[in-house]
Amino acid sequence: MLQRKIKDDPTMEAAHLPSRAEGKSRAGFTLLELIVAATILSILTMMALPLARVTIKREKEKQLRRALWQMRDAIDKYEMAGERGAFQIKADSGGYPPDLETLVKGVEAQGGKKERFLRSIPIDPMTKSTEWGLRSMQDDPDSDSWGGQSVFDVYTKSQGEGLDGTKYKDW
Repeated sequence: MLQRKIKDDPTMEAAHLPSRAEGKSRAGFTLLELIVAATILSILTMMALPLARVTIKREKEKQLRRALWQMRDAIDKYEMAGERGAFQIKADSGGYPPDLETLVKGVEAQGGKKERFLRSIPIDPMTKSTEWGLRSMQDDPDSDSWGGQSVFDVYTKSQGEGLDGTKYKDW
């Protein structure tokens, strides 16, 4: 009997039935919203990729500068130690080491002590090898070939350009 009253009463029936607008509940995103979101994400990704490449290149350049500084500092320390008479130097070398390996292996100093100037030859971050370009005092400053007399300077063998537009081998 109670059910019959509810069925017969039009006010009660309307209260229990959801309206047509309420019946369309949003269960997800529309296709348009998904396309807009995907477009925004792809634009942001395309903007981030060049920035990531520049950041990686900048980090490699920092590593290159650090490696060059370490080797040049070791060459200078070798030359200064030779000048102050810590060990015998060759007359035609100008006081510079014969090769980079000498900086790592060290030289016999006075008193029988071995003096080392470099822990290891750094890896060139641009070429990913321990092969570096070498210059001696007798070489032309712009030369890419080493005369073999002594090591006055080092440079990378990479042909690339830095972010500042200079060639890496000129650093």
